[in-house]
Amino acid sequence: MAKIKDELLYDNQYDRVIHKQTFDDTAEMDRIDQIKKTHGVNEFGSDYKLVGSIPAHLIPLWCKEAGVDMSDTHAVSEVMKKKLMSGEFDKLRIWKGKY
Repeated sequence: MAKIKDELLYDNQYDRVIHKQTFDDTAEMDRIDQIKKTHGVNEFGSDYKLVGSIPAHLIPLWCKEAGVDMSDTHAVSEVMKKKLMSGEFDKLRIWKGKY
């Protein structure tokens, strides 16, 4: 994950400052593809599966969107599971099974 742009914008309509960050996740996507190619989908053992890889900048965004506090680890893991299982972020998935 590489931050490629960092902007401060002013919204006249709502009289607020917006901090806009732009990230390039190409390296993360390449890493996921490499894991799929070298290890296969199910070669991580019978007890554990590597379900996916989530870029770090998405975790606080998804938690904020769901109204979950980052200190509530159980709730955060449920948000991550829901997002990965939704299909919207299928490119982040390594193992396609259900859990």
